Amino acid sequence: MRAFHGNAYIDSMPVCLTMELGQELGLALVIIGIVMVLIELATPGAFIIIPATALLVLGFIGLAAPDILLSWWSPLIAVGIMVPLTYVTMKLYQRLAPPAPPETTVATSLVGMVGVVTTAVAPNNLKGKVRIEHDTWSATASKVIPVGKKVVVKASEGVHVTVEEVP
Repeated sequence: MRAFHGNAYIDSMPVCLTMELGQELGLALVIIGIVMVLIELATPGAFIIIPATALLVLGFIGLAAPDILLSWWSPLIAVGIMVPLTYVTMKLYQRLAPPAPPETTVATSLVGMVGVVTTAVAPNNLKGKVRIEHDTWSATASKVIPVGKKVVVKASEGVHVTVEEVP
């Protein structure tokens, strides 16, 4: 008996074994697809959903019609699924998380912000350090300000700020 497998006929494999192979392969693809969907749910934006969906569709085809899964149609079906799905997924992710401008802190935007001294600040000296939000800046002041004191930024120049102790 001749069974069609891929692009060749296999004389030694009965048709029922070919169907079993196709169904087992289909089940394996469904399981791998489900695992990949779960990974995508845990780490959104990884684009694992695209191959996962293709594997799920091919797996269900393999369970329903194992002969198609073992034919040359299988790669065409996979490409036919993945190309439009890639486009749809990219558009969906763009709607869910529109691109935002990069977050940067410019020294001039620090004026008026409150921070905490992490290294003692002294006049005419840039060895002092002040933590403002999540960044540490070199600081100077008109008088010595010890570690742990709250300060407010009065001026900035480059990556250095001039601060005053908060009363």
